[in-house]
Amino acid sequence: MSRPLTLCLVIAAVMGSLAAGQYDIILRNGLICDGSGAPLIPGGVGIDGDTIAKIGDVSLDHGRTDIDVGGQVIAPGFINLMSSHDALFADGRGLSDVMQGVTLEIFGEGESMGPLNDSMRDEARRDQSDIRYEIPWHTLKEGLETLVHHGISPNVASFIGAATPRIHVLGRANRAPTSAELDRMRALVATAMEEGALGVASALIYQPGNYQSTEELIALAEVAAAHKGIYISHIRNESDHELEAVNELITIARKAHVPAEIYHLKVSGEKNWKNLPRVLEAIEAARAQGLAITADMYTYPAGATGLDAAMPPWVQEGGLEEWRKRLQDPSIRQRVKQEMLASEKYDNLMRSAGNPDNVLLVGFRSAKLKSLTGKTLGEVARLRNTSPEDTAMDLVIEDDSRVETIYFLMSEDNIRKQIVQPWLSFCSDAGPEGVDGVFLKFSTHPRAFGNFARVYAKYVRDEKLLSVSEAVRKMTSLPASNLGIARRGTLRAGNFADIAVFEPASIQDHATFAKPRQLATGVSEVFINGVEVVHQGTHTGALPGRVVTRDRH
Repeated sequence: MSRPLTLCLVIAAVMGSLAAGQYDIILRNGLICDGSGAPLIPGGVGIDGDTIAKIGDVSLDHGRTDIDVGGQVIAPGFINLMSSHDALFADGRGLSDVMQGVTLEIFGEGESMGPLNDSMRDEARRDQSDIRYEIPWHTLKEGLETLVHHGISPNVASFIGAATPRIHVLGRANRAPTSAELDRMRALVATAMEEGALGVASALIYQPGNYQSTEELIALAEVAAAHKGIYISHIRNESDHELEAVNELITIARKAHVPAEIYHLKVSGEKNWKNLPRVLEAIEAARAQGLAITADMYTYPAGATGLDAAMPPWVQEGGLEEWRKRLQDPSIRQRVKQEMLASEKYDNLMRSAGNPDNVLLVGFRSAKLKSLTGKTLGEVARLRNTSPEDTAMDLVIEDDSRVETIYFLMSEDNIRKQIVQPWLSFCSDAGPEGVDGVFLKFSTHPRAFGNFARVYAKYVRDEKLLSVSEAVRKMTSLPASNLGIARRGTLRAGNFADIAVFEPASIQDHATFAKPRQLATGVSEVFINGVEVVHQGTHTGALPGRVVTRDRH
């Protein structure tokens, strides 16, 4: 070989090494889905520390860890718009969600981890069921930090629940706050917002949220708006009076000058299913007027809550203990029974279900009642030879809990009509649960284990209602933008390395109502803050989750 040729080869090798990058992790030979909704393009990702360092052609680059994803989709990690924290204290891995590619859990519907006074902490400890943990914190920020210190895989963020400052100031009384009391509530919201809360979240079918007037909610939402947060709501009615409830949210958004989102958009009760077009029209009209109204949803025809959602709000005033006492008074029981059967004054999920056999019992506190898990309210009523209404009241008394319940309420056709709306994202309305240990003591809704995978398996692959890139956008950049979360939700250099790698042709939910605790498959790799949490479809045990806050700029 001649000396000039040797020199050329050396120079070429040096230039090649200069063009190539060295990263902590390389994901190569994938299809980049950046979260924006843009078409998929071939390429890979380079990660340094907790940050995405490069997107695109990584063929010349090297990683200390080098993963060939074999043509799978590389996407931003998914965001669960409506989650809960309790299960993470039992198993910080967050298996049910992380194995679907979820990297961020959002808490705070109605009531949040803080701010808590001592009586609120005592009540929260008392209301714990199978999952039990200490509550040493007072503020929302302290609660989230306690959870992260405990060790969790997913990132976490939270709203301040609209009912939480109310309980802090008024307890669970059914009355309006005085001007001074409202000022104290607003100050608690301001502190939570300054600490990074995403906004104010209401749940208006549950006490004491259903005691809050529109004016009170506007006053709290104004504080969120002043701190660039949003208002989000489980609206006051999702059945007979849903349009009124949607208009209330729109009014709050308009008067508080705040973006607003509807939690788990649905139309409940077969007689109401035809009303979905009017609900969508109301939202579109508000958006056309310049209001930032959005919504999220889960992809199942049943909701999950408790037997409290079957009974009138007034009987629950004061909390669980007072509720149980009232249910033991014969005259009160008779009034409750009549309202459960006929009243349209509250959002009665049992009535919307239409039949007690459409009410599935999935969680009891009492060991004596756990044998009823998986039975319908109708089955238990027949076993006891009592009416469904009396049976529901008796179960609350006997279990000393609200009794966890699934209600079959919605239409598959409406799910299809909702899922294509460009302003709609996704939630599971469930915490990230495990598959063993304490989790075997109760059942759950399949949405906890399958909601996000189901979007790709059923509505992208099988029914072709969405493209892969649009489904990813709805789980990533759309919620991140709505919530004001920076550096997450898109694959961009400089963003945090929250990444999900999945195969659209094989991703699959397996959870059913009969067997809900089954992990989804088809997500091969998950990175959270640059740490590999799932490798080749198996959880690594890594717990890199952090507290995520709203962008304050």
